Amino acid sequence: MQPHEVVVDRSKPVPELSFGSAFNASITLVDRHLTLGRGAKVMAKTNRGNMTYADLADGTNRMANVLHGLGVRRGDRVLLLVTDSPAFYFAFLGTIRLGAVAVLASTYLRRADYAYMLGESAARVVVASPVVFAELTEALKDPEVKVEHVIATANPSQGWLALDDVLKSADALLTVEPTTAKSECFWLYSSGSTGKPKAAVHQHKDLIYAAVMYAEGILGLNENDVIFSVGKLFFAYGINNSLGFPLWAGASVILLEERANAENSLAVMSAEKPSIYFTVPTMLVAQAAAMENGTPADLSSLRACVCGGEPLADALFDRWKKLTGHELIEGIGSSEVLHIYISNRIGHIKLGSLGRVVPGYEAAIRDSSGKDVPPGELGEIAIRGESVATYYWNKPEKTAECMRDGWFYSGDSGSMDQNGYFYFAGRRDDMLRVGGMWVSPAEVEAALMSHPSVLEAAVVGAVDENKLTKPKAYVVLRQNSTAHPELESELIQFAKTRIANFMAPRWIEFMPDLPKTATGKIQRFRLRAGP
Repeated sequence: MQPHEVVVDRSKPVPELSFGSAFNASITLVDRHLTLGRGAKVMAKTNRGNMTYADLADGTNRMANVLHGLGVRRGDRVLLLVTDSPAFYFAFLGTIRLGAVAVLASTYLRRADYAYMLGESAARVVVASPVVFAELTEALKDPEVKVEHVIATANPSQGWLALDDVLKSADALLTVEPTTAKSECFWLYSSGSTGKPKAAVHQHKDLIYAAVMYAEGILGLNENDVIFSVGKLFFAYGINNSLGFPLWAGASVILLEERANAENSLAVMSAEKPSIYFTVPTMLVAQAAAMENGTPADLSSLRACVCGGEPLADALFDRWKKLTGHELIEGIGSSEVLHIYISNRIGHIKLGSLGRVVPGYEAAIRDSSGKDVPPGELGEIAIRGESVATYYWNKPEKTAECMRDGWFYSGDSGSMDQNGYFYFAGRRDDMLRVGGMWVSPAEVEAALMSHPSVLEAAVVGAVDENKLTKPKAYVVLRQNSTAHPELESELIQFAKTRIANFMAPRWIEFMPDLPKTATGKIQRFRLRAGP
C-alpha cells in the first residue's frame, strides 16, 4: 500500500478500511480528485462564485505554506473562526496538511468563550472572518491568550494579516507532513447545550470512516450528489456534511455563508437544486411555517432529507412530508462520534425511532454500572466505532467518565426494542423522576407539539408546593395562536389524552422563542435556571 493511501474493502458486510503507514487526510480529501480528473469540477457553490477541486488544491497548499512560514509545526493548534466559504476549506485542510491541529469553534460565540478556547488550546494562529472581529479582539486581550498571528479572511484590523494577500504570495507546492491515520487532526468543541464547552480530539482517519459508514452506507452518496447543510462547517454535523462527505465522494456542496434562516435556506435550495439536505428540527419548524405562510420553495431536486440534533416530533415529520412530499431521515450523532451513528434508512423509516445502528458501529443501552439493559428498558446510549474521539482535551475526569473500555457513553437516555430500533428519551441529566417513575421530556414535548397551536415545546422539571418535581413546559405558539389561561388548560388536558397523566405538564409558560445553541439544540439548563 502506498503512503497516504486508503483502501476500502466493500466485499464485506461492513466495509473494512486500511490506511498506508503514512496517512494525511488532506491527500485523500484533496489530491486524489486531481488524479481522478476532477480538477475542473465545481466543488463548492457560493454567493461569491464557484470553487473547483483544482482551486481547492491550490488554496490548501498555499495556506499550508502560509502557516508554515508563520512558524506553525506538527502538533501546533490553529483556531478557526471562519464562516462557510472557501476560506474555511483552505484553513482547515492547510492546517492538517502540516500535521498541525485545526481547532473548530462557532462564529456565534462571545468574548469569554473565545478567550477560554484560545487559552485552553494555546493556539498560535487564529483564522477569523469579520463576523467575529468585535468579540475576538476583546478575547485576544485576555492575559491567558498567547496568539502570535491573526489571519483575517477579509477587512483585516491593524496588525492582522489579510488572507487573500498571504495566499497570493505563498508557494503553491508543498510536501505533505507524513502523519498517520491515528495522528491528532482536529478538535471539535461541544455546542454548549449543557454549559461550558469541551474539545473532542479526532484523528486523521475519523472523517474517512464517517464518510464511508454513514454517507456511503446509509445515504448512498456519490459524485453526482449536491449537498446543502444548514449545519455550519465549524460543527461536527457540518464539517462532515459539507467537507468530509463531498470530499470523499467527489460530490459538490452549496455554501450559505450567512446564518441560515427559513427564507434564505429555502431560496438557495430552490435555486441551486441540492439532492441531499442536512437539517435540524428547529430549521424544519421555521421552513414549514414559512411555506405555510406563502414563501415559495422548490424542493423537487431532493432525494434525501436528513434530520438530527434534536428529537423529531411525529407531527413535524407529517407536516414536512405533507408540504414537500419528502420523508425525514432521523438519526442521532455527536461531536465525539463525529456524525450520525444510529439512523433510519431511505425508504425504511420507523416513525418515532432513531432507526438502527449504522454498520461499522456498535451501540448498546447500558445502566449506571455499564451493563446492558433488557429490550424496552431505559438506559444510557453507548457507542463504539473508529470515528469516536480519543479523549477530551485537558479534561481527564470527563474522559474517564465518558470513554470507557473503547465505548463512548453519550449521556443520552434511550431504549432499544427487540428488532434493534433505538428510541431517544432525552439527555441523561434532563430525565425527570416524577412520582417514582421516569419521565422523558422528549415524549412530553412530542405530545404537546401535536396540538395545532404549538410550534415548539421544551420540558424541564420544576418543584411544586410540596417540594416535589413535576414537568413544566415552555411553549412557543404558532403565529395564528394567542397565549391565554384557557389555552394553558387546554394543552395540559390535550397532553393527558396522549401520555400518562403523571407525565403531562403541571404548568405551561408561553415564550416568544426557546433558548438554543447555535446548532439548534434547546438549552434546557437555561430554562431550569429561569427564562
